[in-house]
Amino acid sequence: MPLTSQYNGIARTIATPLASSLAVDDDVSTDEEPADFILSAGELDGSDDDAVEDAVPARFLSAQRIQELRVTHRRHETDTGSPEYQVAGMTERIAHLTNHLKEHPKDFSTRRGLVALVNKRRRLLNYLFREDEKRYVDIVSALGIRHKVPGSIPSKEDQYGRFPPQKPNKGKSKMKLSKN
Repeated sequence: MPLTSQYNGIARTIATPLASSLAVDDDVSTDEEPADFILSAGELDGSDDDAVEDAVPARFLSAQRIQELRVTHRRHETDTGSPEYQVAGMTERIAHLTNHLKEHPKDFSTRRGLVALVNKRRRLLNYLFREDEKRYVDIVSALGIRHKVPGSIPSKEDQYGRFPPQKPNKGKSKMKLSKN
């Protein structure tokens, strides 16, 4: 309801927010019609399974997988330090970080951590090979790791020994050779 006031004999109508909120419309129906929505093409497929999969973060799934691998590869119930236990956990972390880097190729700090983790796993596998070759073969085959044993890596002489040696005038220009 608008309020009226008089100033110098002139009647004026004043509209206030309170007055406009007090107005009641008797024609309001309580039955609301459903609103129209615009759907995207992905919503038309009706696949609600995608929403459930996206709800679980990849880090959580990776942590569950790490626990499963560690339980299967530990030597006894309280084992947390054996090379098999550590390598099993590192392998899943490496897989998780590799997938992360596929989505975020410019994440250089994660790339540095991944390289450090791969090197640490390599050193553990080298140690396991030196200590017990059968356990090494079991863990590498079970986890599907590509690892070269330390003895199978050829030395520089083994790798390049079949090629002839470099020329004796290495580093000297042809101009100096022609003057002699």
